[in-house]
Amino acid sequence: MDDPKLKALVGVLIDWINDELAEHRIIVQNLDEDMYDGQVLQKLLEKLTGQKLDVPEVTQSEENQKQKLRVVLGYANRVLGIPRVASTRWSVESVHSKNLVAILHLLVSLARQFRAPIRLPENVIVNVVVVQKRDGVLSHRIVAEEITSTYDDLGLRCERDAFDTLFDHAPDKLQVVKKSLVTFVNKQLNKIHLEVTDLDAQFHDGVYLTLLMGLLESYFIPLHEFYLTPKDFDQKVHNVAFAFELMQDAGLPKPKARPEGTIS
Repeated sequence: MDDPKLKALVGVLIDWINDELAEHRIIVQNLDEDMYDGQVLQKLLEKLTGQKLDVPEVTQSEENQKQKLRVVLGYANRVLGIPRVASTRWSVESVHSKNLVAILHLLVSLARQFRAPIRLPENVIVNVVVVQKRDGVLSHRIVAEEITSTYDDLGLRCERDAFDTLFDHAPDKLQVVKKSLVTFVNKQLNKIHLEVTDLDAQFHDGVYLTLLMGLLESYFIPLHEFYLTPKDFDQKVHNVAFAFELMQDAGLPKPKARPEGTIS
């Protein structure tokens, strides 16, 4: 569980789910605790496929949760093209018992199937301890469970951009790119007597980003639409989300980042 690649994979999948389900105000914080009863998985599948599942919205008892999971996982398997008689790396029992490995296998398969705009970490392998009791004696063995393979295998399922290439092949050039971006930003912000020296520190609350969009598109943004001096996390999230909306209104693709992820 302390493996950096595993932590990175869990973080990427959580961000992806939260981005997909933002309109439902669903926030996943822990995969095994939040996915086991089928509620979030149901909403995710409905969003990805555009189909409404005929299952109860809320299930309290363990029996009803498993019944809902049986329907949801059955639908997921059909979407993934898995024959009914075929065995899978996940099941009603494994997901409901909060088996993280099973949940990861399922989510990675869905992310690949629907070409999620995320980059899955390569070669994530989890060492699973399997304990068996034979003739009253406990024995154990360690099984290396592969969750993701090489990036080439996932390449067609992900969207990469110039910054991915930069991080991969020329991380030393990052400061040069940052300097160029600061020059570009200041060329615009200087028109309203503002100046940026640190992109990370001065863009995280969405204020400069919102003002920049107005300058680039040549319109005035009413001050009541955003918080010019945000005082807390929610106000900063509002600003960044509003700036993202302005970007999409201008014809830019939906940003891969989530508003909450840009705030330090």
